[in-house]
Amino acid sequence: MASHSKFFSPIEAPIDFDSIKNLTTVEAKAVDQLIIDELSSDVILINEMSHYIISSGGKRLRPMLLLLAAKALGGVNDHHLIIAAVIEFIHTATLLHDDVVDDSELRRGKESANAVWGNAASVLVGDYLYCSAFKMMIRTGNMRVMEILSQTTTAIAEGEVLQLLNCNNPATTEDKYLEVIARKTAILFSAATQLSAVIGAASSKMEEGLTKYGQHLGIAFQLIDDALDYKSNKEELGKNLGDDLAEGKPTLPLIYAIQNGSENEARLISDAIRNGNREAFNEVYAVVQKIKAIEYTEHLAQAEAQKAIKALDLLPNSIYKDALVSLAKFSVQRNY
Repeated sequence: MASHSKFFSPIEAPIDFDSIKNLTTVEAKAVDQLIIDELSSDVILINEMSHYIISSGGKRLRPMLLLLAAKALGGVNDHHLIIAAVIEFIHTATLLHDDVVDDSELRRGKESANAVWGNAASVLVGDYLYCSAFKMMIRTGNMRVMEILSQTTTAIAEGEVLQLLNCNNPATTEDKYLEVIARKTAILFSAATQLSAVIGAASSKMEEGLTKYGQHLGIAFQLIDDALDYKSNKEELGKNLGDDLAEGKPTLPLIYAIQNGSENEARLISDAIRNGNREAFNEVYAVVQKIKAIEYTEHLAQAEAQKAIKALDLLPNSIYKDALVSLAKFSVQRNY
């Protein structure tokens, strides 16, 4: 495996996420107000659940990407704010549906919505958020924006189904795994950055670069998420360690360990995936560490982050471009 030194130095100072976030404070408050306004419903349960998950401490990374990219291109307008809120609604809806499919009990360190209100309510409120997102995007009057977002939500749904097909299947390949995260996770990152360019009427080359930036950043982000399930702790991660294994998800650390472990080690991990066996976590963890599957996953994430940074070459120099570069680095440095 290639050395990480060709990418980011291990002694590089940690990225200060809050300092990046502060660059969009004013715009983010406007987006938050839009979200609050749109969540207003005369159905009390919708209000309760929507506010619970929207205010549960997420990074608001996807709307922040849209706002930073817009500022790097020259400025944020009302349509940027609307679509930033739309992006967050879509993301939140996918979280509600994910937790039902995965039977998750924790989300961002709190009880998941389905654990509090049940699966049926979570699915229906997730649907409500999708509907709200599409209602909002119409306000832009921009067919291209609506086309990109409809394609994005379709790809997310396809990614969810592909992941479901891969569950409890230890024969899942690295390519199949990467296809899932490209559709399920990276597509919303790339939509956020692409839409900043579309709304800002940027050149096609600039739009292409920002789309690629979001795509590679999203892949890097998910790779690190999957690595953290085997190296972080419950408090930092905001969910139970071993959740991926318990759900029978063949994530890259497991796929790599199966491919590169001994016959007995491969059988151990394959059986754990097939049976969704959390009880085998410690044994699986030991193999993953021995095979250096985490390092392999992090190496791929580093490569994706570097591709994201390269995609910003056409963007004019500014503190906002610097922030986008820093976010790519943060995506592979983080431990939560």
